[in-house]
Amino acid sequence: MGTYEDLAFGAAFAAYTAAILLNVWDLAAKRQALSRFANYITAIGWLFNTLALIFRSVTAGRIPLANGYEFLVAFVWGIVLFYLWMQYKYRLRAAGLFVLPVAWVLLAYVAVEMPADQKLITPLMPALKSNWLSVHVATAILSYGALAVSFALAVMYLIKERYTKNQATTSVLFQKLPGMEVLDESCYRFITVGFFLLSMVIISGAIWAEQAWGAYWSWDPKETWSLITWLIYGACLHVRQTYGWRGRRSSVIAVIGFAAVLFTFFGVNYWLVGLHSYA
Repeated sequence: MGTYEDLAFGAAFAAYTAAILLNVWDLAAKRQALSRFANYITAIGWLFNTLALIFRSVTAGRIPLANGYEFLVAFVWGIVLFYLWMQYKYRLRAAGLFVLPVAWVLLAYVAVEMPADQKLITPLMPALKSNWLSVHVATAILSYGALAVSFALAVMYLIKERYTKNQATTSVLFQKLPGMEVLDESCYRFITVGFFLLSMVIISGAIWAEQAWGAYWSWDPKETWSLITWLIYGACLHVRQTYGWRGRRSSVIAVIGFAAVLFTFFGVNYWLVGLHSYA
């Protein structure tokens, strides 16, 4: 990575770390100033995250979405973007305790576990030299970002529900978590957005595949797991509208769906071999 990109990446990681710590501190505090300050720090981290992608793009001379390293940095960018939008619109206190660690773990993996050779800028493979690259991967980043936020909201709902059943209403975490109805509805909205974008991912990928490989669908592992993920979230929305599945059942499906999202990236890229092995 280039020097400026390294600095921006490190600053983003540091800001996200500080924001998580502030959210933990806020859990024991009586004022809301800490959570608001944590959101400002998160926004600063997101700006540095953006700069890291810009520096990468300038250095590579292309959109920085062509390999696993670039996708993960952009994935975090998408998660934090939707988190900041959620906080601006709904102001859900304590959400940072559940959303930001997802972004932090992904960046920590990039910084600590990802081999250095996978971070190098390499020429694009012939199949990637297409305008569909930016459309397909950008919608995937936004889709995964929205679904990551829905996952965090689902976990928050399940925790709130358990505290309620155990009558642990005096718990600090219980009191600072939003109401169950708010969490359920917010989770549903983010799943709706993520599902729509995921549909665009599959459609754009099929068009691109036909141009690159001569077939719209070839049951490649990533195609298959993207479809499985799409079906899980589609089922979540369907049973909610048709059978009134809300609350716990909807949250459980949201958690399973995000597990499928993670496997679509990590499982397929590192354990399975297919046309998308370079992604």
